[in-house]
Amino acid sequence: MLDVVVVGAGFAGLTAARRLTQLGYDVTVLEGRDRVGGRSHTTTIAGVPVDLGGTFVGPTQTAVLELAAELDCPTVPTYNHGKNLIRWRGRVRSYRSTIPKLSILELLDVSRVQWRFERLGKHVPLDKPWTAPTAHRLDQETLDGWLQSVHAGKSTRDLMAIMARVTWGCEPDEVSMLHAVRYVKAAGGLGPMLDVKGGAQQDRFQAGTQQIALRMAEDLGDRVCLGSAVERIEYEPEGASVHTATGAMRTRAVVVAVPPEHRALITYDPGLPVGHAELARHWPQGNLSKAYAAYETPFWRADGQSGEALSDDGPVFITFDVSPSHDGPGILLGFTDARTFDPLEPDVRRARALECFANLFGDRALHPIDYVDHRWGAEPFAPGGPTAAVPPGSWTAYGRWLREPVDRIFWAGTETADEWTGFLDGAVRSGHRAAAEVAAYLTPAS
Repeated sequence: MLDVVVVGAGFAGLTAARRLTQLGYDVTVLEGRDRVGGRSHTTTIAGVPVDLGGTFVGPTQTAVLELAAELDCPTVPTYNHGKNLIRWRGRVRSYRSTIPKLSILELLDVSRVQWRFERLGKHVPLDKPWTAPTAHRLDQETLDGWLQSVHAGKSTRDLMAIMARVTWGCEPDEVSMLHAVRYVKAAGGLGPMLDVKGGAQQDRFQAGTQQIALRMAEDLGDRVCLGSAVERIEYEPEGASVHTATGAMRTRAVVVAVPPEHRALITYDPGLPVGHAELARHWPQGNLSKAYAAYETPFWRADGQSGEALSDDGPVFITFDVSPSHDGPGILLGFTDARTFDPLEPDVRRARALECFANLFGDRALHPIDYVDHRWGAEPFAPGGPTAAVPPGSWTAYGRWLREPVDRIFWAGTETADEWTGFLDGAVRSGHRAAAEVAAYLTPAS
C-alpha cells in the first residue's frame, strides 16, 4: 500500500509530492494530461519559449521563487521601459504608470474607488472570509454591483472590467465582491497584483514556467504517471483506493490537487459531504485566452514604447513585451477576451489579434514571422483558467469546505491558498500546506 496518492501534476500536486517524498513517504502522482504543469504550459514561437498559461512572478511571491531557485530556474525582468499605450474611446494615448492617463476627474474617481475597495479588505480574514462582519453583504453583491453602488464612473468601471478579465477570466457582474476583496488582499493589494515594477508582473522565467514543473517531475521520476485520469476514489477506515482506467492503487492518504470545479469529475465512495459536493458546483473556472505574435525585432522599442498596453476595444485587451532581447525576435503577448475570441476559427482569431496589435503599435504588427494562441476554455481535459471565478453567495455558503479534509482526502490547488491565491505562488503554498496536513495525519515514515 502506498502512503500517498496525489491527483494532479500541476504546481500544487508536484510540490506536495516533492515535500512528502523528502519526508520519506512513498508517493505516486496521477495526472490525466500527457504532460505536467497544469495551468502552466510552455511552447515556442519563433524558437523562443513562451507561456500559454501562468507567465509572470513578483518579488513578494517568495514560495515559487524559492522553489525556482532550488531547481535552478532563473528569472529575467519583464521589459518595462518607455511609454505604455492605451486605446480608449477610439483614441490611442501614452502613459507611464500603472494607471493610464485619463482626465483629472477620471483619475480622482479611480483613486477613490481603489481606496474604498482596499479598505473593505481590512476586516476580511484571509483564512475564513465568511466570518467577516460584512461577509454576507459583500458575498451577495457582484463586483459590478458594488461599483455601481459607490457611483464609479464609466472609465473606472471599464478599467475594473479589464482587471476582472485578466484576473479571473470573467466579467465584473459574474464575480462575488467578497471573493474580489479577499483575492486582492491575498496579493497584498491592487498595486502588488497589477504592477510590473515591484508587482506580480515584474519578472518571468526566460525558459518558461513549465520548466519548474518538469524539474520537479524529473526529481520524482517514475512516481509521476501521465495519462492517468482519476475516475473514482473509494475511502474507508482501512485506507483508500484510487481508480484510473487502467487499474487501482491502494493508499493511506490522497491529495486532490485540481481546481475545485474539477473535483466533481471524480466519483467518491462514499459520496462527499453535502458542503464539499456543492462547493465543486459553485466554484467555476473562468475563461481566459492568449495570443502571441513574433516579429524580426521589438520594433515598438525603437518608438520609445514599452509594449505594455490596454484597450477597451477587443478581443486583445492587455499586452506585454516578452521579447528575449533588444535584437529580437520581438514578441508581443496579448490577453484576449474569451467570449469574443474563443468561438472564432483559427485564421480569424489570428487576424483579429493582429488587428488589435496594429491598432496599438502600428501596421508593422500586421506582419509577424510567427503566431500562436491558446484557449484555456477549449482544453479537452480540465478546461478553464486562469483561476476560479467565484460567483455571489459561494464563499458564505460553501467556502468553509474549500480545503477542509474529508477523512483521508486532502485538498490542494492555488484556489485553496491564503497568499497569492490564483497565482503559481499560491499553488506552491497550497502544496506545502497539504503535505504538512498529510504528514500530520499519517504515522511517521520508517
